[in-house]
Amino acid sequence: MDADVIDADVIIVGAGPTGLMLAGELRLGGADVIVAERLERPTGQSRGLGFTARALESFEQRGLVPRFGGLEISPMGHFGGVQFDYSVLEDAHFGARGIPQSKTEAVLEEWAGELGADIRRGWEFQGLAQDSAGVTVTLDTPEGEQRLRARYLVGTDGGQSPVRKAGGFSFPGTDATRGMYLADVVGCAIPPRFLGERVPAGMVMAAPLAAGVDRIIICEHGAPPTDRSAVPDFAEVAAAWQRLTGEDISGGGADWVSSFTDATRQASEYRRGRVLLAGDAAHIHLPAAGQGLSTGVQDAVNLGWKLAAVVRGRAPEDLLDTYHSERHAAGARLLTNTLAQGTVFLGGEDSEPLRAMFAELIGLDSVKRFLAGVVSHLDVRYDVGDGDHPLLGRRLPPRVLTTADGPVGTAELLHSARGVLLDLGDDPAVREAAAGWKDRVLTVTAVPKEPEIFAGATAVLVRPDGYVALAGKDPSGLVPALNRWFGPPA
Repeated sequence: MDADVIDADVIIVGAGPTGLMLAGELRLGGADVIVAERLERPTGQSRGLGFTARALESFEQRGLVPRFGGLEISPMGHFGGVQFDYSVLEDAHFGARGIPQSKTEAVLEEWAGELGADIRRGWEFQGLAQDSAGVTVTLDTPEGEQRLRARYLVGTDGGQSPVRKAGGFSFPGTDATRGMYLADVVGCAIPPRFLGERVPAGMVMAAPLAAGVDRIIICEHGAPPTDRSAVPDFAEVAAAWQRLTGEDISGGGADWVSSFTDATRQASEYRRGRVLLAGDAAHIHLPAAGQGLSTGVQDAVNLGWKLAAVVRGRAPEDLLDTYHSERHAAGARLLTNTLAQGTVFLGGEDSEPLRAMFAELIGLDSVKRFLAGVVSHLDVRYDVGDGDHPLLGRRLPPRVLTTADGPVGTAELLHSARGVLLDLGDDPAVREAAAGWKDRVLTVTAVPKEPEIFAGATAVLVRPDGYVALAGKDPSGLVPALNRWFGPPA
């Protein structure tokens, strides 16, 4: 293959929620994208059944929420199985429930395809070779072995990630200590155990998915770690369920059965040269509250606009370094909170004192606010530079602004994945400072309906991922911030 021939700006391996979200983000930024997926068609299976409050905001920022249909959103959530009201933290809730992962993937695949992403199913990754100009990717396809070349390659190919292994990424962490089952059981009318129920031999959970279908999860104390790549049969699951509950479900069946573990690992770096990782390829953990899918989506939203700006020549390559520094820290926090939840909820008798103490602590509003922020992912704060404004480095909460053209929501301003500069003081100096970036930053002169959220700031620079890069009254800081996040002026 001619090393000078580029088939795409970016090749993404893996068409799960993370890969599809990233494909859409890259297309919004003008990058040419090929998505290679080994499966010829979606499985229709759904490990995840919803997403966090911050992931929902990310979908709102791209105008995707109506595509999901009606969303069930409840303020009541839990941490480690202990229920509490997430609305103790402003704007927080337990995320969207009842959305099968298959639905999320279908919505994102349709959106990415509409934007022009080239999604190739039945294309399985075999290997890579990178050099200073790009990455050559070898794939097994229905037409035989193919080689494609791109400026960058992103692995979004799951916890076993062949891209991560071929790219030489280290994946430190802790090995699995327990094996668990997940199944969608048909024809048994299992009594609900929505939050999970601790029983002498472990933990069981059951919730109705549809008429005659119940989602169950089984964690049996002393069960050895399972092989995540092997598919258990329903008889194993039914036997485990009977051991823990005394209920016989062997006369039913299952739409699908899976196993998982509490293995916890994170790639030590999210980027090696021209190869990057996102989603489960970068971090694996105990499933808890839909955080895995949601974190992958946020990885994609953080990376997409940066990578598009680099490949289109609008920003220097070192902008990609902020993807690792920002999302690796968020991933580490995810691993910590899921490990903590597993210890509280899945531990045996030795964990009873911890559970008792935790139940007392969660009665405090300050603890509720902290935990709601952790699990909703609304507490993420990036290091975007010096300053003490409370919004700096945080996501811009969804609010309504009044403009000359009428009211507009802050999320709506981000639909095109451009930066947004809010001129809240009708200041010509603010608009003049941003004039050189009008091709990639939308300047909006507006009055907020809830000014207190902006804490006196009259100039607020918002990145395409919805995080505030600058907030203050002095427009002199705008040019350095615009240069840092959006490259030199046109």
